[in-house]
Amino acid sequence: MNDGRSREKHESKSWFTRLTSVISGEAENKIEVIDELRDARNRGLFNQETLAILEGALAVSDMQVREVMIPRTQMTAIRIDERPDEFLPRVIESAHSRFPVLGEQSSEVVGIILAKDLLPFLISQDLEKFEIKEVTRPVRRVPESKRLDQLLKEFRDNRAHMAVVIGEYGDVTGLITIEDVLEQIVGEIEDEHDHDEDLNVRHQTSGASLVKAITEIDDFNDEFGTNFSDEEFDTIGGFVTHAFGHLPSRGEITTIEMLDFIVLNSDSRKIRLLEVRPHEPSTSL
Repeated sequence: MNDGRSREKHESKSWFTRLTSVISGEAENKIEVIDELRDARNRGLFNQETLAILEGALAVSDMQVREVMIPRTQMTAIRIDERPDEFLPRVIESAHSRFPVLGEQSSEVVGIILAKDLLPFLISQDLEKFEIKEVTRPVRRVPESKRLDQLLKEFRDNRAHMAVVIGEYGDVTGLITIEDVLEQIVGEIEDEHDHDEDLNVRHQTSGASLVKAITEIDDFNDEFGTNFSDEEFDTIGGFVTHAFGHLPSRGEITTIEMLDFIVLNSDSRKIRLLEVRPHEPSTSL
C-alpha cells in the first residue's frame, strides 16, 4: 500500500512540475497548460468540475468587458429626477441589489443606489423626504477593452460589485457586475430572480450579436429570422457544436446559412458564449 501511495505522490509531483514549467514559459503556452490540465483530469488528479473551473479561470485573461457586459439598453436604471413611486415598482420587480442612476442624459450615469439604502425610507413610510442624491454612491468606470482578470482584481481590491462600462468615445455602453465575471469561471449563477431570457441575445452597434449558448433554437430563430431545426438539439450551443463536428475552442469560427458563429467562451464540456454576425463572402479579384 505504501508503494501505491508513493507512486501516486510521485506522479502528482511530476505532473505539477511539468505544469509549473509550462506556466512559467511564454504566453503562447496556454494551450499546453490546458492540455496538461486535461491530462491530469484523465489520470484522476481532479474531477471534471474542477477542470471546467480551471479552464474558465484561464479564459478570463483573454476576455474583455465588452463580451459579458449588460448593454445600456438592458440596464435596470433609476433617473436622478424620479420619485420613489415611479422607480420602486422596477426595483421590486428586478430584485437586483444595485441600480445605476442616470443623469439628465440617458447616457450619463452619475452613481449607483443600493437597494438596502431604500429600506429605511420604506420602513418609516416617509418617502416624501427621500432624495436620490442623498443615497447615490460613486460608481467605478471601466473601458470596454479591459480584461476580465484585471477587472476581477479591481473588484476584489476595492470591494466593489458593479462598474459602468465606457465606450471608445467616452459614452456609457453598459454595466458589469462581479457576478458577470465569476460566471465566466464557474458557470451560470442562477437564482429565483434571474431573467436570463432577456439577456440571452445582446445586439451590438457593430452589427454583431453576443448570444449565450443556452439560447433555445426557437428563440434564436425569432431573433435572427433563421429556420434552424430543433428536432435534435434544444439550444443554439448544441446546434453549433454539431456543426463544428467537435467541441470548439475559443476563437474557432463556423458559418451556417450565411451567419458566422465565433466561439467567445467554451470549456471542456460545452460552448458558453458565441458572437454571431452576417457572413461576408470573400471577393476574388
